[in-house]
Amino acid sequence: MPLIGSHATVTGGVAAGGLAYAAEVGAEVIQVFVSNPRGWAAGPGDAAEDARLRASEVPVFVHATYMINLGSGNPDVAAKSADAVAHALRRGGEIGARGVVVHTGSAAGWVTEDARERALRQIGEIALPLLDKLGDDDPDLLFEPMAGQGQMLCARAGDLAAYLSAVEHHPKAGVCLDTCHLFAAGHDLTADGGVAAMLGELTGTGTGRVKLVHANDSLLGCGAKRDRHETIGAGMIGKAPFRELLAALPDVPFVVETPGGKAGHARDIATLKELRAAR
Repeated sequence: MPLIGSHATVTGGVAAGGLAYAAEVGAEVIQVFVSNPRGWAAGPGDAAEDARLRASEVPVFVHATYMINLGSGNPDVAAKSADAVAHALRRGGEIGARGVVVHTGSAAGWVTEDARERALRQIGEIALPLLDKLGDDDPDLLFEPMAGQGQMLCARAGDLAAYLSAVEHHPKAGVCLDTCHLFAAGHDLTADGGVAAMLGELTGTGTGRVKLVHANDSLLGCGAKRDRHETIGAGMIGKAPFRELLAALPDVPFVVETPGGKAGHARDIATLKELRAAR
């Protein structure tokens, strides 16, 4: 049975804030930031809070800063991205996280005709040493495909094959699927067989690599290439595809990142639990 939860604010401490948030919204699993999501600053954490979260029964995932782009053609951005991923993995280990989510990034900054190939090669050069340092009990590094805008390296589910090949299909490399991103990238999850078709594109990559789903409805239509989250069932995706995904990925946690704050998260968690029961 898939665990269902939400991104959680950690005001007051990663455990004090995160666990209180989970209790208030009915989350069975949470995702947290361990650094500024829109900057490069990296905090040291709090040993007591870390231990409390590790000891809790609530599974946790980390979302790394949005600034990260391991494929960037800008050397400064690439170096800062490597440091930010290393920090997120270290903090993830300290709080007992199951996985650290990193956006798959883009080929921005490369001006050559082989920009995509160079960006993917650089991702392997940066990520493989970080992956090799991870032990069995450390979090997996979960790559999250984007909505398809600009020079994004990975948007459709089928794009993951080349991306994971760049990191040599490392056993600690996994996938986080975002339903809004997939829909924006052109996967019509509302069509008959749409969910199965999207999952079918993971052939060769393997649905077993999927360790987390960001369950977000979409404000905009299929193929819009823009990431605009909406309340579950109130957007262009609707409820039915989420019921299908819950049935298709029974061992994968689902985390909402929908609008509406705490009340919105509580409502969407309740909706997904209803769909889980009806699958």
